[in-house]
Amino acid sequence: MKRRSFFKTGALGGSVLAISGIAACTAENTATQTDIDLTDFDLNEVTVSALQQKMEAGELSSETICKKYLERIEKVDPFLRSVIELNPDALEIARQMDEERKNNKVRGLLHGIPIMIKDNIDTGDKMMTTAGSLALSGNVVDKDAFIVTKLREAGAVLLGKTNLSEWANFRSNNSSSGWSGRGGQVRNPFCLDRSPCGSSSGTGAAVSANLCTIGIGTETNGSIVCPSGINGLVGIKPTLGLWSRQGIIPIAHSQDTAGPMCRNVSDAAILLGALAASDPNDAETHIEKAEFPTDYTPFLKADGLQGKRIGIASQMIPDNAKVKALFARAIADLKAQGAEVIEDVKFENNRKWGGPSYQVLLYEFKADLNKYLSEHPTAPSRTMAEIIEFNKNNADKEMPWFGQEIFELAQEKGDLNSEEYLEALKNSKLYAGKEGIDKVMEEHNLDAIIAQTNGPAWTIDWVNGDHFSGGSSSPAAISGYPNITVPMGFVEGLPIGISFFGKAWSEPKLIEIAFAYEQATKHRKAPGFIKSLME
Repeated sequence: MKRRSFFKTGALGGSVLAISGIAACTAENTATQTDIDLTDFDLNEVTVSALQQKMEAGELSSETICKKYLERIEKVDPFLRSVIELNPDALEIARQMDEERKNNKVRGLLHGIPIMIKDNIDTGDKMMTTAGSLALSGNVVDKDAFIVTKLREAGAVLLGKTNLSEWANFRSNNSSSGWSGRGGQVRNPFCLDRSPCGSSSGTGAAVSANLCTIGIGTETNGSIVCPSGINGLVGIKPTLGLWSRQGIIPIAHSQDTAGPMCRNVSDAAILLGALAASDPNDAETHIEKAEFPTDYTPFLKADGLQGKRIGIASQMIPDNAKVKALFARAIADLKAQGAEVIEDVKFENNRKWGGPSYQVLLYEFKADLNKYLSEHPTAPSRTMAEIIEFNKNNADKEMPWFGQEIFELAQEKGDLNSEEYLEALKNSKLYAGKEGIDKVMEEHNLDAIIAQTNGPAWTIDWVNGDHFSGGSSSPAAISGYPNITVPMGFVEGLPIGISFFGKAWSEPKLIEIAFAYEQATKHRKAPGFIKSLME
């Protein structure tokens, strides 16, 4: 590949299998280049279904699979800093799943499958839940998040937790996606001096680099779809309420949701269904409840684009000529698979939802985080105010590059009975939902709306922070509606995704569309760990 060199590494001294965590990264202790190719791995791009077939045939056991991933983490992750902590019980869980299989008890398609989850999701085990912050170091909880309970019931093996943009990228306007005080800087496996996008950056990098089979991220606005798109993955941001948020460190209950981040639509659909369940303890979703499937595999249809009407969100078309060319090719591919594409679909209120949504996030962040901390007695910091003070007292570790002005703005807000909050909540949902996605889909009789997920990954910059290169997450994120991103191709070797979004609870239709597009194009490829595009 012209102007580019592969980045390679040797094994670390000592075994990562013997420790329960991975130390935080600093600029001074990043791994160095040697002659071992990071692209070489016998489970590269393996799917959930393929692993199930190998376990059923006796070719592999869950324990063996997990050991392979742990060995790969030891070799690869010093370059990525995508894993913040390993589960010391992972191999024991895998052995239990193997024993159940020997006794003809297979719980489902996730039985024995290794998964990584973001470090803002509670696990009632030996691992911490910190949102990447040193202020929560030592927060070992006694109860699984609802979705983790569902994962364990399904037989998945929790391999570890992933690094993230600290506090899910809601601390500073000048933050660097993927940086946390506890975990250091996550890097993009396609090009190591480029951003992995936030906030589910660690999950995006780990899944893309084949450090696990599947992963889970969380999103308030873009934090599943952007790191999925920029790391060459399929990401599903579900309808608000499809997955429970109980036991997840929050930003805002009216927008937060966890969701699958996988290398293909099939795996994402399997994971989506396994964790879809009503939870009476979940926060109010502000969306009318609906019946939903708990198995999305019937919607994996190769002809799923036939007869579909798809609208182009023309206001979100990027300025980058190379991304425009990819998007034009994607439109041609959609048409070739039988879709009718409607040009120039516009949101009349696209400038009206952002401001109210930001106010909602500030209010809910203070209320929801304080509630989470009050329910977690092991958390060293008990309130948002205490976290702000902790960061000031530990500024050399927590704020070496950017501050906490978002925390400080949120702390100044009143409670959720405030007239300003209630008005902002009403307007943000109205303009993004009923007068946004719902309106344009009804006007044009659409099955889905499309836009590019991301622009090319930008260079990591701790001084100036992120400089995003395009996105389309806001209408689906603010309304609480579903959004699926699929690899659309590459610009100078950097992955670009295409997003399919629609009305609330339309996951089945979106999966049909996304799967058919994926199968017709197959743009996903494993990363090459290029050191820099400048070499």
